[in-house]
Amino acid sequence: MKELLKQNIRKHIVLSENETEEFCDLFEEKSIQKKGFLLREGEVCKFEGFVTKGLFRVYHIDQNGFEQILYFVVENWWITDIDSFCNETPSQLCIEALEDSEVLVITKINKEFAYANLPKIEKLFRVMTQKTHVALQRRMIDNLSKTAESRYIEFTEKYPHIIQRLSNIQIAAYLGITNVFLSNIRKKIVLKK
Repeated sequence: MKELLKQNIRKHIVLSENETEEFCDLFEEKSIQKKGFLLREGEVCKFEGFVTKGLFRVYHIDQNGFEQILYFVVENWWITDIDSFCNETPSQLCIEALEDSEVLVITKINKEFAYANLPKIEKLFRVMTQKTHVALQRRMIDNLSKTAESRYIEFTEKYPHIIQRLSNIQIAAYLGITNVFLSNIRKKIVLKK
């Protein structure tokens, strides 16, 4: 499980073999069955995770009971509720496995230990945080300025390996539309071809 984490680290920073091993030893392995939760709304998020197998959805239930999917997470991606993790407040999010999944998790205490004893790790998390901010900013701009159809087309082009693993309902919740509207978009696209 930890080999994928080591490869991910190497993409961002250079660590010695000993530093890599010391950092990776701070993670705990977790297995989550399909439909199981890594985090539920109201719990305090006590981890940052690295997905080694499977697929997760990170979502919020709005005041009307509608599910709003913020993003999906697959192998080789990081996962957390950063607000709850950093501020130690109850989460507004749910993190649910859509497939049998495996995650390496690091606690806040172990992350702080890494910062103190492996200074290059701060750079790793800074780089990842910047990439996350860029992705979220682009998603916000897209949601505000693009049609649901163009967002759907871009999602299918950018994440073809993910879209095959999702239901229409999950894709619709990610796009912020109904399943019926998604079906209409798909029919429209087919007719254009």
